[in-house]
Amino acid sequence: MDWRSVRFDWNRARAFLVTAEEGSLSAAARALGMTQPTLGRQVTALEEQLGVTLFERVGRGLTLTQAGTELMEHVRAMGEAASAMSLTASGQAQSIEGRVAITASEAYSEWLLPPVVTRLREVAPGITVDVVASNAIRDLKRREADIAIRNARPDQPDLIGKLICEDKGTLYGTPACLERFGPVKTLADLSRADFIGFDDVPGYIAALAQYGIDVSEDQFKVTSDSHLVHIAMTRAGLGLGALPCPLGDADPVLVRALPDAPDFSYPVWLVAHRELHTNRRVRLVFDLLAEMLPTYLKA
Repeated sequence: MDWRSVRFDWNRARAFLVTAEEGSLSAAARALGMTQPTLGRQVTALEEQLGVTLFERVGRGLTLTQAGTELMEHVRAMGEAASAMSLTASGQAQSIEGRVAITASEAYSEWLLPPVVTRLREVAPGITVDVVASNAIRDLKRREADIAIRNARPDQPDLIGKLICEDKGTLYGTPACLERFGPVKTLADLSRADFIGFDDVPGYIAALAQYGIDVSEDQFKVTSDSHLVHIAMTRAGLGLGALPCPLGDADPVLVRALPDAPDFSYPVWLVAHRELHTNRRVRLVFDLLAEMLPTYLKA
């Protein structure tokens, strides 16, 4: 290989790749933890070295030129190779000091992780924990987190998962909320209620229908993609909300909408990248989560 023909460095290629994926310099700068002017200079330097224009400005965003589109396939492969190298190197690390990022939903992050992190501080004070509270699925292959708590089995070949327990949930509301739409004795009675919705209202309606609760979109007066907002709106009496049973049963403001109704059941998986699972500090955190979470989920 003629290394003298390689005319750009990885930092500039990475700046180009992330800018293309994020759609703007400002978004790319946030993703990389850089200032926008620094990132812009790296992209410009790459364009000057290659002698091509990579982006066209459209409104406040950027779109790839034909030359940029042709280069993306190669630069994306470089990015995947760099990520794989980082994962492999991290997987070989044997230190029990350093950073471990755990991603979970907002509700799980607020409810389940504090006692686990407290215990972790006692057994491994050299580990720094980064809690990535997000209702979106983070990409473990791209190092957006080291360990994920998910409600679905991982389907990517590079990820490994451990089913740790089944979580259960049901519908909750305030006593005043339940009184507004009359006595509740059967699942059919819940079809008269107002509900707090998530971002995917049609999907939520379909899930409720599987449990014999028929509702329409008109009954969703408040929706939010935030689990914490969902809980807060339920506690405010604005409608029925779906909460994990241990969390809802312990809330003094809420009651089960129908105590004898069957609970919703969904799996809880711990997921990590195959390489990172050989890392001592990641394995320690993974095992501690697997040990402690079932205790709280089955409370």
